[in-house]
Amino acid sequence: MSYVILIRHGESRWNLENRFTGWVDVPLSPRGIKEALLAGKHLAGLRLDVAFTSKLERAQETLLLILAKQEYTGIFQHDSKRRKEWSHHDQKMSKNEIPIYSDDALNERYYGDLQGLNKAWARKRFGEEQVHLWRRSYDVPPPNGESLKDTYLRSVPYFKKIIMPVIEGKKNVVISAHGNSLRAIIKYIDQISDSEIPQLELPTGKPIIYEYKRGKLSRSNHKVTFDRPIVWD
Repeated sequence: MSYVILIRHGESRWNLENRFTGWVDVPLSPRGIKEALLAGKHLAGLRLDVAFTSKLERAQETLLLILAKQEYTGIFQHDSKRRKEWSHHDQKMSKNEIPIYSDDALNERYYGDLQGLNKAWARKRFGEEQVHLWRRSYDVPPPNGESLKDTYLRSVPYFKKIIMPVIEGKKNVVISAHGNSLRAIIKYIDQISDSEIPQLELPTGKPIIYEYKRGKLSRSNHKVTFDRPIVWD
């Protein structure tokens, strides 16, 4: 049996400011940093073997904080010829070192013309119903942006082709990504309908754990609890 841990990045600075972020590369807020560290604490009972993340800072920062909390050293694996050649080392990774793979396929959905806009302002400008349709429909994209369906069509093939073989190899995998790329992956795993998936809400910084056994992924009974109140200094 192996485990798959999905985690939406901690609160970003633009989450805090209620802005559409998409592919704009913004860092975590102070609260988001603490959410990531808390997730690392609660995942301490699970061994991690391989990590996947998007190309965006907030997801990578979340992952690295989780790993640091557990005293893992994550080593990024690169695709470009020179970086791949020059970043190698001849020694096998130690038990506290794990490879990290990053790809645009796991990025948040691209919000197009909405990126950077305050969501409350956008509702006043375009109307409550229209903004709700852009945000919560499955296949209606915002102007010059991606729908959740578009995100599914890049995230899920990457999950099936690149990540699933690692899971099938009995490795424990952590995926640090975004609300919509993870929503797409969960839709695929749990076979959620097009009409139901937009209502799935993923809180920042809280892991969702699946077990892979007998050729199937299913929600795990492994308890990751947030029973203690978080005190924000």
